[in-house]
Amino acid sequence: MKRIVMIGSGNVATSLAHALRGRCQLVQVYSRRMEHARQLADAVGAEPVDSAAALVTDADAYVVAVADDAIAGIVDASPPTDGLWLHTSGSVPMSVFAGRRSRYGVLYPLQSFSRDLLVDLSRVHFFVEGSSAAVTAQIAAFARCFLSEKVTVADSRQRCILHLAAVFACNFANHMWTLAADVMSRDGLPFDAMLPLIESTVEKLHHLSPSQSQTGPAARGDEAVMRRHLSMLHGDEEAIYRMLSQSIMNHKARK
Repeated sequence: MKRIVMIGSGNVATSLAHALRGRCQLVQVYSRRMEHARQLADAVGAEPVDSAAALVTDADAYVVAVADDAIAGIVDASPPTDGLWLHTSGSVPMSVFAGRRSRYGVLYPLQSFSRDLLVDLSRVHFFVEGSSAAVTAQIAAFARCFLSEKVTVADSRQRCILHLAAVFACNFANHMWTLAADVMSRDGLPFDAMLPLIESTVEKLHHLSPSQSQTGPAARGDEAVMRRHLSMLHGDEEAIYRMLSQSIMNHKARK
């Protein structure tokens, strides 16, 4: 697959387009807003379009990297093609393409994407699925050749589980860091003092399971420290501290 149309110009589409640039021919970049389409298209040497009806019909693959609830509408508004259609969502089933396209699948990068920060996709694990065994193999080969060696076949239910787990591992973890920053800022303490601790915590996960890596007063059952911490908190912060501490103790008791 050499001729690629990128449908979307947001965080995921931007990292994918930059990763594919120079390895594939990026024919078009679509966005509902022409200025967004042009910004990414100019960066990767593609034609910008703001109408799904204007998509070329002879591309090898169409990568749909848009909001989940926009996928079906964009496919319906696009001209019929024989190309392979892929979406990048972890929570949308592959069946969104069924009855709309003959060859289709999923190319899901298990990663958090932020605006203006390109992700090194060679380090990212991709989960793929296709409308047939042959299509699945084609998607996996494409991902391994152009994006990352870390590629695993996963069906729609498994991707939903991955997406759910990622909310715990990434989104909730980031919110904990946000709360830590709030607690520190109230006393004028810099959050970057926490970065070595966060980095070493993540580094341990390369060698130990998360449950083996768990430390802290709840893991030790140190009631005195937990009471002291709770006396310093109010509202949501206090409730979250109580809930997570109890969860840690419950999890430890089950082991």
